[in-house]
Amino acid sequence: MNRPTYTRATRLPEILQQRIVVIDGAMGTMLQARKLTEADYRGTRFASHGTDLRGNGDVLNLTLPDVVREIHAEYLAAGADLIETNTFGATRVAQEDYGLAEHAREMNVAAACIAREAADAASTPERPRFVAGALGPTPRTASISPDVNDPGARNTSFEALRAAYHEQAAGLLEGGVDLFLVETIFDTLNAKAAIFALDELMEETGERLPVIISGTVTDASGRILSGQTVQAFWHSVRHARPIASGRAWRTLCQNAPTVWPDRMRPEASVTVPETMTGSRSPVVSINSSSAKIAAFAFSVSKIVSTRNRSQPPSSSPAACSR
Repeated sequence: MNRPTYTRATRLPEILQQRIVVIDGAMGTMLQARKLTEADYRGTRFASHGTDLRGNGDVLNLTLPDVVREIHAEYLAAGADLIETNTFGATRVAQEDYGLAEHAREMNVAAACIAREAADAASTPERPRFVAGALGPTPRTASISPDVNDPGARNTSFEALRAAYHEQAAGLLEGGVDLFLVETIFDTLNAKAAIFALDELMEETGERLPVIISGTVTDASGRILSGQTVQAFWHSVRHARPIASGRAWRTLCQNAPTVWPDRMRPEASVTVPETMTGSRSPVVSINSSSAKIAAFAFSVSKIVSTRNRSQPPSSSPAACSR
């Protein structure tokens, strides 16, 4: 299967042929380390909002953009080549929990602008930095019942997820991302909705961006939450022709500093998926794991998290010039 001709991040395939690309670490834990208050999350714009917003990291793209920008800058300074937008939960589906569904697209545009500005400031001709538009799994699942007494019950649908992902991706594209990252997948049907939405958007706009797909293995069984093995999951999403794919181990994350070294060594091989036959790009496939990239992400996260953050967060928003 031939790789698509990309309209953005055109140098990324070439760089992947030459070396490992370092992705940033988690945004959520970096936000938690700043111990933001309810008032910080609300800002002036949502000061009278009727639902608690603390913990909604995505709204900070609108209320405390400088905090998000600072975290991106720290990861870039620590060596990240690729930073993810602060949009893990910035879909209409997820933001319904906070009563902010109508602001979902705006959050994505703002998040992409913030990351774009940070990446451009750190980029050089010799070492470009890339922005990945992050599409999280949403708090709902299309193939698992939320009611143990009713196996056929569902709290969302493929169409609702597709529409939400399309809206999110359109905002990220408008804000200037270089590629898309469908991440932390626990339900393959959710991932398929995201992939469908991305294909639909790129067909509509004429843009073609690289896509990374990352699944989540929830326990030692080696399966994602919806029941598929890693190999089965890969075969379910390989039609998207991702430039890279991988898996995250939830069980490892709980005790990362002590567990990761021993568990990751046998996983740390890089192979070219058979869907990329004919390509020399060292894509990290879902069957061989993204352990090397995960190791770098954890290292970058650890470096950044040791820095002193005694300064109060800035609340002055910077308008996106795009």
